[in-house]
Amino acid sequence: MPIYIEELFSLTGRVALVTGGSSGIGYAVAEALGRAGAAVVLVARRRKELAEAVGRLHGHGVRAAAISADLGDRADVARVCEEAEDFFGDIDILVNDAANNIRKPMAELTVDDYDQTIAVNLTAPFLLGQHFGPRMAGRGRGRIINIGSQQSISAFGDSGAYGASKAAVCGLTRSQAEAWSAHGVTSNTIIPGFILTPLTAAAQAVPGRVEQLAARSMSGRNGVPGDFRGVAVFLASDASSYVTGQAICVDGGFSVH
Repeated sequence: MPIYIEELFSLTGRVALVTGGSSGIGYAVAEALGRAGAAVVLVARRRKELAEAVGRLHGHGVRAAAISADLGDRADVARVCEEAEDFFGDIDILVNDAANNIRKPMAELTVDDYDQTIAVNLTAPFLLGQHFGPRMAGRGRGRIINIGSQQSISAFGDSGAYGASKAAVCGLTRSQAEAWSAHGVTSNTIIPGFILTPLTAAAQAVPGRVEQLAARSMSGRNGVPGDFRGVAVFLASDASSYVTGQAICVDGGFSVH
C-alpha cells in the first residue's frame, strides 16, 4: 500500500512556485508539496516572514528558497519569472495564492482599490501562468493551482472588487485548462471557506463574526491552513491528471449550507 500511495502522490523531482507562501494557506500548501517531495520556491513581500518560512521548510527536510516581490508590480512579477528557475530548475507546479483583501462597501471603493485588487489577485496569476504554462506544456506535464474564494461563487461581506477578482480567477483557471490540458498541464481552482489566516484578520476582529461563520459551515468550524494540505498534494500529483478546469471547494460545506 505505501508504494502504491507513493506512486499516486509523490512529488519527488518536482519544483513548485508558491506565491503568498510565507504564511496562511500558501505556507501550508508549500509545506505539503515539499514534504511530498517537491523543491519549493516561495514568493511574498516581507523578507523576514519569508526567511522564517524557508527555515521552517528546511526543518522538515524540504529544499526551499524565496523571492521577495510585490506581485502588484508587473516589474516584480517579471523578476519572479526570471529568477524562479535559478534555484532548483524548471517550475512544474505553480500555486497562485497571493492576494489582497480590500473589503469596503461598494460605493466607497476607489479606482486605486480596484487597480490594486485586480493587479495582485488576477493579473499576477495571469502573467505567471502565461510565463510558466507554455513551458510546462512544452515539457508535457505541469500543474497550475489557483486559490479562489467563497466570493468566486457568491457575494457577501462587501464582496466588491475582491469578489470580482476571485470570480475571474475561476474563469482564468478554465481558460488555462482549455489552453494546455491537452499538453499535460492541468489548471484548477481551490475555493476555501472562511479560513483563520492573516488575510481574514479584519473579519475575525468583528465581535461574533468568527462564531457566525463557523455556524454557517456544515462542519461547525472555520477552516485552518492545514485543511489544504491534502487537496494541494492531490492536485499537484499524477493522481489528478484527469482533473482540470475545476473549482474545488474546501470549505466544510460552507458553500452549500
